Parts: sequence; structure tokens; C-alpha cells
Amino acid sequence: MPKFKPHTGTGKRVKVTGKGKIVREKAGKRHLLEGKSSHVTRRMTGTIEVAKVDTPRVKKLLGR
Repeated sequence: MPKFKPHTGTGKRVKVTGKGKIVREKAGKRHLLEGKSSHVTRRMTGTIEVAKVDTPRVKKLLGR
């Protein structure tokens, strides 16, 4: 039986907290920031929890 390999790209994008929640960064704050207003870029800061419908799929990719 082959060993399970976790998806390395998903591991770089999400983090599992101590209580088991999966958190991610918000999208849209990597480039083209000059054209975006400051309150839009401020809204994109920080981390949020992955949506509940996506959590089982992300956990499977992480091997949890």
C-alpha cells in the first residue's frame, strides 16, 4: 500500500490552529495594490477560517 503524501501547496497556504481550525490568508493582497484603495487593502489583512464546506477537502489534502 503506498504512503499518503500531503499536498505541499495546500500546506503552504493554510495553517491548522491548536483547536484544529484551518485558517488562511485573504486573497487579493499580493500585487496591483496601487490601484486598490487603502480601506480595501486594510480589509484584506489578517487570517480567516476556511469555509465549512471546504474544510473536509482541505483536511484530506493535508492528510488529517
